[in-house]
Amino acid sequence: MEGQRNMDKKVEKGISDLVGALSDPIIAFPGGWGEDIPEWLKNAITLERLVENMKALKGEEPTGTDSEACAYLMTVSLTQPIDRDWTEIYLYVANRAFKKWGKGQMPQDIAIDSIDKEQERELARLKAWLYRTRTRARQDSDRANRRQAKAEAASNAPKQMAMFEF
Repeated sequence: MEGQRNMDKKVEKGISDLVGALSDPIIAFPGGWGEDIPEWLKNAITLERLVENMKALKGEEPTGTDSEACAYLMTVSLTQPIDRDWTEIYLYVANRAFKKWGKGQMPQDIAIDSIDKEQERELARLKAWLYRTRTRARQDSDRANRRQAKAEAASNAPKQMAMFEF
C-alpha cells in the first residue's frame, strides 16, 4: 500500500514537472521588461526545461536552464546596472544560447566563452533559484486550485435537513 502511494506521488510529480516545463512562468526581474523577452528565447526555455526534466528522470538534480538565466539577466540589465561578474555571466549564457539555438555569433568583443569558478557558482545559484521560484509558483497555484475545488465540492454537497426548528 505504501509502495503504491509513493509510486502514485512519483508519477504525479513527473506529470506536474512535465506540465510545468511547458506552462510555468518565465521568471523576469520586476520592472516591466518581461514582455520584451524574445520569442525564440521563450521557445528555447521551454525546450531546455524539457531536457532538464529528462535529466531529472535519470537522477540528476533539477535546475534552471541557461536560457532561463539569460532571460532573467536580460531583464535585470534593462532595469538596473549590473556589476562586472554578472555582466560576464550574462554574456556567457547569452553566447551559449545564441550558439545553441542558431542565432548567429555574438560580436567578438563581447562574446564570453568561459567564466571563472566563482562565476560558475553564482550561475548555478541563480539557476537553482529560478527553478525553485517557478516550481514554487506552480505548487502554490496547484494547492490553491485544490482548495478551491474542495470548497466548491463542499458548498455543492446536499444539505441535511434539520430535524427541529427552534
